[in-house]
Amino acid sequence: MDISAFEAKLNRLLNEISDIPADQGKKLLLLTKKIKPVDPKTRDTQTIDESLDHLGLIVKYLLFDVEATRRENLYLRRMLESRED
Repeated sequence: MDISAFEAKLNRLLNEISDIPADQGKKLLLLTKKIKPVDPKTRDTQTIDESLDHLGLIVKYLLFDVEATRRENLYLRRMLESRED
């Protein structure tokens, strides 16, 4: 999913949240404005854009790790198969 598609879905979600009755939707609307920082020692808050950028970076690292693990597994399987011959 590219950024523009994600932003469109996020905007639709925000519109749906605004249609929820006030008592139920208030907490959700507050979450869309600011996200608490990971480090409780600092009082700064992160914006949603910053949090999404950080999440995107984490996902890229995880995908890299998965691909590296797959390559390692394939290499090790080939080594085992060659030893059995």
